[in-house]
Amino acid sequence: MTETKNHVPAPAPAISLSAASDVGPDTVLDFEGWACPVPLRETPTVVMGHGGGGAMSAELVEHLFLPAYGSAAASELGDSAVLTVGDGTRLAFSTDSFVVKPMFFPGGSIGDLAVNGTVNDLAMSGAVPLFLSCAFILQEGTALSELGRIAQDMGAAARAAGVRLVTGDTKVVDSGSGDGVYVNTSGIGVIPDGVDIGPHRAGPGDAVLISGDIGVHGIAVMSCREGLEFGTTVESDTAALHDLVAAMIATGAGIHVLRDPTRGGVAASLNEIATASDVGIELVERDLPVPQTVRDACSLLGLDPLQVANEGKLVAIVPADSADRILAALTAHPLGRGARRIGTCVSGHPGMVVARTGLGGSRVVGLPVGEQLPRIC
Repeated sequence: MTETKNHVPAPAPAISLSAASDVGPDTVLDFEGWACPVPLRETPTVVMGHGGGGAMSAELVEHLFLPAYGSAAASELGDSAVLTVGDGTRLAFSTDSFVVKPMFFPGGSIGDLAVNGTVNDLAMSGAVPLFLSCAFILQEGTALSELGRIAQDMGAAARAAGVRLVTGDTKVVDSGSGDGVYVNTSGIGVIPDGVDIGPHRAGPGDAVLISGDIGVHGIAVMSCREGLEFGTTVESDTAALHDLVAAMIATGAGIHVLRDPTRGGVAASLNEIATASDVGIELVERDLPVPQTVRDACSLLGLDPLQVANEGKLVAIVPADSADRILAALTAHPLGRGARRIGTCVSGHPGMVVARTGLGGSRVVGLPVGEQLPRIC
């Protein structure tokens, strides 16, 4: 579909509840009937927020793309489409485009990001990634040394992930019509028998897990782009997560939903899951693994760490009685050592994500409206 493929219609935006009021940790909040007084966003042109993975991205899909595609559109919108071929084999198919600026950043580049991002989209359906395509859009005047470095990074990432780059395309646009190098990758993987993972499968009582620190990639790119210093170098967490997912599946425990919280961060992913499954999600803010460097950077820049992009983390929704077993598998893997439980799915306030704050209050965690950190993937 489009780069905004993984978004569903947006719920109401964030609303804060004052901790200084009588709202306490045991208060039962009634969210039914809440409405947002902000008028519908209208713009005659595409703006950066349409690619941010938040509310505007969701509106673009719901009100422009899906009506235009009609019956030709997929019935479900996830990180990858699940397709069944003649012999019953289930394939996962995904496509993504990468326009990150700068093209090289601490911990990675647009090259390994393009491979890892599509591998992860396939892995979130439980698939074993097999094949990728790669298309380049190059601006005239781009240094061949930079393009060669990107290609080397892509090859190294593909070999590390065990996938093959089997087809591709190259286009060149006039100088000033692009911005260096844009990359599109599409991928195909096979879903093992017995694996049924999808955004609609979350249910009340399920545990919400995260595989490690959040917000790292977005802050790494921003610090590099803007020349910001936080006392230490923040490196992107870009990584291929299919082996981590395989370790989770190998436990035999049920996994209901997986999502890699890229654009729009953990907030966008959980809102999409809550909407698709018609459940509420309650987070415990003090349990969120936000490293101090990310916390400091977000405080300085006025950002919510929950809305900052990640490229090497996953969110898992699993049955409560399987949570400890899956956490053990996560923490035993190098890419999941910081895993922890951060919340629970509930029957109340369906379609909404609520965070219990450290002061005993609560706040609704909504989709970001615009683009917090433009061009981070």
